[in-house]
Amino acid sequence: MKYTCLIVDDEDLARRLIKNHLSQLDDFEIVASCASAIEAHKVLKTQQIDLLFLDIEMPVLRGTEFFKNLIQKPKVIFTTAYRDFALDGFELNAVDYLLKPISFARFFKAIEKFLVLQQGKSPTSTTDQDEKTDHLFVRKDRKQVKIYFSDILYVESVKDYIKIVTREEDHLVKQSLKSFEESLDGRFLKTHRSYIVNFEKVTAYTKQDMEIGKLEIPISDSYKSSVQVFLDKQ
Repeated sequence: MKYTCLIVDDEDLARRLIKNHLSQLDDFEIVASCASAIEAHKVLKTQQIDLLFLDIEMPVLRGTEFFKNLIQKPKVIFTTAYRDFALDGFELNAVDYLLKPISFARFFKAIEKFLVLQQGKSPTSTTDQDEKTDHLFVRKDRKQVKIYFSDILYVESVKDYIKIVTREEDHLVKQSLKSFEESLDGRFLKTHRSYIVNFEKVTAYTKQDMEIGKLEIPISDSYKSSVQVFLDKQ
């Protein structure tokens, strides 16, 4: 099955990047690529679109305003260079929100969310596959050590290493925080460029930090918007 896609962004480079990402996936067909919401509206009147890639900040008509006014709404993935617009996107039941520049790994994660929705499942539903991926292995002291997601309290970046903190012990692993984040599931939340927290373990929170018992994990200004989006979905 082919899913039809429409790309809308006033920046040519941004449109070409999404085209390139989609070209690596067999099940997606680009119907059109538009530089404005007005152009996109003409396409939507004549074409059946399954997935819309829509930039938020565009001249004349913002992506969010354009989408609100559509009578027949396709699934949408919002894109933007501004982290503060994340809340606008999720209030419209977007499949996902992608912050530019968009890596293929992050793009693929959004596509996976779309495919799950197309199958009529909740992205956070428990399946047999989920049960098989409730853990990961990390290399520590020449061993591959099994760590269950449910045991992790938080993860901290420490120079070229990450510290995975559990109630039983800490694991110091040579890996970047970014690559480790891609292995985690939806219970984990990045609150700071150096911290990821397991929200299931959070006992209290403020605008400045997440608390796990007496531990305080900071929320930096640059992540407050994405944290709020996460909290609104709980």
